[in-house]
Amino acid sequence: MFRGLSAFPLTPTSEQGIDETAYAALVARLAAAGVDSIGALGSTGNYAYLTREQRAHAAKIAVEAADGTPVIVGIGALRTSQVLELAEDAQKAGASGVLLAPMTYQLLTEEEVFGLYEDVTRELSVPLCVYDNPGTTHFHFTDELHGRIAQLPNVGSIKIPGVPEEPREAALRVDALRALIPDTVTIGVSGDWTAARGLNSGCDAWYSVIGGTFPETALALTRAAQTGHADQAVELSGRLEPLWALFRRHGSLRVISAAASHLGLTEEPNLPRPLRGLDATARQEVVAALDALGLTS
Repeated sequence: MFRGLSAFPLTPTSEQGIDETAYAALVARLAAAGVDSIGALGSTGNYAYLTREQRAHAAKIAVEAADGTPVIVGIGALRTSQVLELAEDAQKAGASGVLLAPMTYQLLTEEEVFGLYEDVTRELSVPLCVYDNPGTTHFHFTDELHGRIAQLPNVGSIKIPGVPEEPREAALRVDALRALIPDTVTIGVSGDWTAARGLNSGCDAWYSVIGGTFPETALALTRAAQTGHADQAVELSGRLEPLWALFRRHGSLRVISAAASHLGLTEEPNLPRPLRGLDATARQEVVAALDALGLTS
């Protein structure tokens, strides 16, 4: 579950609620493609904007639509009590694992973050992936803190931000973290444009935004790296640079939102307010990039 390609789909949402039909279809599409796991209610899944009831229902939809493919459900929230409730809901829905970022309003200390994971892992019956995402949480993990958390029961993986651009530095970064965690805990890379470097540097998994909408494309890159074809993985990533550039410029969520609606996978709007989709000019950039890359379905 915490190896290979973990694909994170959009949760199509308007002010009327989740588009359940579109969401189920997105998840089923990933399962049919053969992804290794599905990340429901991650950042691309807009977990932070949904109520507990919506999240519980979305988890249930995802598990059913995944039809046996492992589903990892995001359980991040501001209060520990809320996280524990969401963990219970995810487990009742049949999640194979959970994903937890230390959400913040007041900036958390290292001891507070350790305490969060200590409290949550004590109550879990499924494995947990530590979600290190400083771009949204504004909390910066140290490797030493990762090492402490990785010793807790039920911790199965760490989702790290993108690795350095230079291959040697990327390998050193992964090796430094690997030295501090048990062999039973995997390391997964995010930041899609760094995925090839991360996988080639020893990361076990790619927690992928693009994989949630274009699973075959992400699988090709993942399998190339997994089978030792490092140059091929880099080449495949390089071909996707037009899309990576848009991710960096506009944010991956808004680009994927535009891509999903352009392909008819979701209706408009598909983001919860106050989030808004790209303007007409940026949307045309997305369409042009998809056409150039042959990502038309």
